[in-house]
Amino acid sequence: MIDCVENRLLTSRRGLLLGGASFAAWAYLPKFARAADGRDPRLIVVILRGALDGLSTVAPVGDPDYAGLHGSIALAADGAHPAIMLDSFFALHPAMPEFARMYRDMHAAVIHAVATPYRDRSHFDGQQDVLESGYAGPGRVQSGWLNRALEALPRGERVSSGLAVGPTTPLVLRGNAPTVGWAPVALPQADDDTAMRLVDLYRHRDPALAMALSQGLQLEKAASGDDMKPKGGNQVAQMRQVARGAAKLMAADDGPRIAALAFDGWDTHANEGGPVGRLAFLLGGLDGALVEFENGLGERWRDTVVVVATEFGRTARINGTDGTDHGTATVALLAGGAVKGGRVISDWPGLKPANLYEARDLKPTTDLRSVIKGVLQGQFGLSDRVLAETVFPDSASARPMKGLVA
Repeated sequence: MIDCVENRLLTSRRGLLLGGASFAAWAYLPKFARAADGRDPRLIVVILRGALDGLSTVAPVGDPDYAGLHGSIALAADGAHPAIMLDSFFALHPAMPEFARMYRDMHAAVIHAVATPYRDRSHFDGQQDVLESGYAGPGRVQSGWLNRALEALPRGERVSSGLAVGPTTPLVLRGNAPTVGWAPVALPQADDDTAMRLVDLYRHRDPALAMALSQGLQLEKAASGDDMKPKGGNQVAQMRQVARGAAKLMAADDGPRIAALAFDGWDTHANEGGPVGRLAFLLGGLDGALVEFENGLGERWRDTVVVVATEFGRTARINGTDGTDHGTATVALLAGGAVKGGRVISDWPGLKPANLYEARDLKPTTDLRSVIKGVLQGQFGLSDRVLAETVFPDSASARPMKGLVA
């Protein structure tokens, strides 16, 4: 019977924790990061699963072909719900006023026309096998780029033991990592009695895992107290709740320095909506999550970078159900006190028919790996070689983007 309990607890992909979003965190970070320049850097990776419409999140309102392609869901700089102008060409979705404030304060940035090397528009391959694995193409890889980045950090005294919590550990943070004492934990919501029986089982078979499981239960309680429970249980409240819980943990001196979260539901094939509607609802939740990070991290926010990424973009032209289908290029968002912001970074390809990728999508001009490499290098000092050979294997052509971290 206990084997069934163990399997259900450790493999259920639909269990809910921290309000229904995946959350994984590693507390390991060598203290050299503090000693070098007085900084205590933190990194939060937010994965939007389902493919984000970058042309509706940060709209190229200055492109003469944009409105015609995006039709009824195109944003505009005027009207009842005007987009928020970031510069003379790009405008932010009106559901994200807090990100706009961070942008004005030079603590948020947009990278547009960005994509992973993947081009075949499969959610699973695009998410698990490329975006999270860090490899150039699908191959059912069992480790993630962020996990490999952590393995590449110089060895040193740990801030605390490692821990991952969530319905499943996102692949981006998955791996063996045998030398640094991490203990990945995946805990679906379960009654305390069942969970404690699992801890007791492992106390004899694997004491280290038993300790990690026990810590995970305590972590879950701390991060999902009554003050963090979503009101009404909707998706926006859940995004804010999981961000609030993550920030609470990461603000502690002995808390995690690295976290990965995944928010589902961004596959907007139908009734996507323009300045109001389904996408606006989701973007409002993301905007609220960023505020929760900012507020919860307090003084730690100044050393924090949040990277928001998705597996691919959506079509430039809307479909017959006022939605968008699987596309290619999209946006990546950066936020945090350590971000050198106030910029939309883009080699804009244009939206004329001849400029679209396969005559349907925004053409990618920036490799997402370059963006992430730039953040990892700026926050943790990883070398070009480690980034190109270990973190993102065979990616020397995708050079780290400079100047992303202040």
